[in-house]
Amino acid sequence: MLTSPPKLRTCLWFHDRAREAAEFYVTLLPDSRIDEASEVDGGVVVVELTLASVPYQFLQAGPHFTLTPAASISVLAEDQAETDHLWDKLSDGGEEGMCGWLTDRYGVSWQIVPRRLLELQGGPDAEAVRAAMFKMKKIEIAALEAAAA
Repeated sequence: MLTSPPKLRTCLWFHDRAREAAEFYVTLLPDSRIDEASEVDGGVVVVELTLASVPYQFLQAGPHFTLTPAASISVLAEDQAETDHLWDKLSDGGEEGMCGWLTDRYGVSWQIVPRRLLELQGGPDAEAVRAAMFKMKKIEIAALEAAAA
């Protein structure tokens, strides 16, 4: 039982499979866990979870609302290995977008952003780095560094 819910958390509305999505996501990021999951009147499912130390609430309550890329979960990846791992797992059964964006099999939009991209975008060759990034789906750090060279 979640004793004291966080004061602030993001709630995502799912048509179905909210618990399944939560169980999948907590396997991908350190410091992640399902805090509580319950079913209330009419089959509504509420999942309280923590992803990388950030609280979320997933509400499975039918087709009244849909997930959209207008709200996404952005992950700052430490290196190319983490970027590749998250990209491969989250895009499996989903849809790859441009510039590090994807929509997973549950309809949740993600941005997988390598830390190195942010560093390069703050450097003297930021324009060349952005131009290279705009051609990518998954962000490739080596290609960004080559653009900056």
